[in-house]
Amino acid sequence: MQRLTYRPGQDAVVAALAASPPERILDVGCGTGQLTARLGRELPEASVVGCDFSRGMLARARGRSRAAHWVQADAQRLPFPAGHFDALVSTEAFHWFPDPDAALGEFHRVLAPGGRLLVALVNPPLEWMSDASQLGSRLVGEPFRWPTRSAMRRMVESAGFRVETQRRIFRLPAPFSFPTVLTAAVREPDSPAG
Repeated sequence: MQRLTYRPGQDAVVAALAASPPERILDVGCGTGQLTARLGRELPEASVVGCDFSRGMLARARGRSRAAHWVQADAQRLPFPAGHFDALVSTEAFHWFPDPDAALGEFHRVLAPGGRLLVALVNPPLEWMSDASQLGSRLVGEPFRWPTRSAMRRMVESAGFRVETQRRIFRLPAPFSFPTVLTAAVREPDSPAG
């Protein structure tokens, strides 16, 4: 089930980066490190860092790959210098960030001018679906927010990025009512840091 759910988004991210491989990649919300380790294998010239808030997830990630660097940190306060990374990826984690605008500001700060941002997560097609998912998640004590595709575009652009593409990624279990969308953006060379 995990392969059907997460692999399509990871495939899309790997393909996007392989077209023009970056030197330094940050995977925010890396969880158990599946994508981080894969990026290290498939883009061996790149330096890859996996970052997650959960120490438990990172402990599992460290067992997956010793080639990647693993950092415990909050997406809203990343412990990296400004302009350090050429690419930042986040797959199926963005909806957990309590303040997505602050996270995007940090993404902007740590990316070099011209750096690429790739965020894959569920983007419900309608605003009421987004609102209902947020309300339902709060009721069960696990608050998250899945923005619509247009809301995600607005947030990313407000943080100082130029959105290049947003494309639907077919995956299970709910490919039509709750589709995963890969938002690909670039930090404009002349944009101020977040």
